[in-house]
Amino acid sequence: MLSLFIDWQPSLEIFRIGFIPIRWYSICWVIGLVLAFIIVMKIYRHQKIEDEKFDPLFIYCFFGIIAGARLGHCIFYEPEYYLTSVKGFIEMLLPIRFAPDSWSFNVIGYAGLASHGGTIGIILAMIMYARNVKMPILHVIDNVAIAVPVTAGFIRLGNLMNSEIIGNVTDVPWAFIFHSREALVDGMLVPRHPAQLYEAIAYFVIFVIQYAIFKTKQDKSATFKPGNGFYFGFCITTIFLFRFFIEFLKKEQVDFEQGMILDMGQILSIPFCILGTWLMWRASKQEKAA
Repeated sequence: MLSLFIDWQPSLEIFRIGFIPIRWYSICWVIGLVLAFIIVMKIYRHQKIEDEKFDPLFIYCFFGIIAGARLGHCIFYEPEYYLTSVKGFIEMLLPIRFAPDSWSFNVIGYAGLASHGGTIGIILAMIMYARNVKMPILHVIDNVAIAVPVTAGFIRLGNLMNSEIIGNVTDVPWAFIFHSREALVDGMLVPRHPAQLYEAIAYFVIFVIQYAIFKTKQDKSATFKPGNGFYFGFCITTIFLFRFFIEFLKKEQVDFEQGMILDMGQILSIPFCILGTWLMWRASKQEKAA
């Protein structure tokens, strides 16, 4: 079989502004958030919701997802580091890394963001936003959920550029050879599944399917009209169901996952899948009742 192994070692930084590095990971985040902003803006305008209610949405989403993703990583994956020292606690809140033996530090960005924490963060942010602008909570979350897979896909592309969240060792012809310490096996670089790319492609496909349902079905069926939780349910069910199964192709992210039947990502995905399935079932029951 023809081997197409990809030797993957892109530069983490695009350029620097003074001492602040601008990384591909950050740019992927920005692209994902901006595209989601544009998509939701079009949805709001289609629904004839006034601009005054839309204007603060991005701020709520941005801080909700960043804070939730950062705290989620620190609490779910590395509590022994971030919650047991003053330096760790400061690093949890600020995009810096202290030197081991001093208080000097480098600005490195937020190295460690968890999608499950980001999901919780954006849900809480949407609840606060909905109360502030006096809109139904499920209507707000449904609108935002339609665009979420786009952001999720670009975040995974950012992980790919960082050579992080890598897959297991494999000999499939499209395997990537990642040049990172966690990719080493007995001191050697070996081909691995590009799990980040698998996830990015899956999330973009989920977006296309979900947006197609929104565009073609919302005026024909109460089930597919934003506001009953269907899109939020569809979004989190499909994303975290795929996340559950793709974890079997991933290298463990933290040491305590070694030997576990299900890793932390799979354990955290189960409640979201249950909630999402219930929301879709609930939306379909409302259709039958109508």
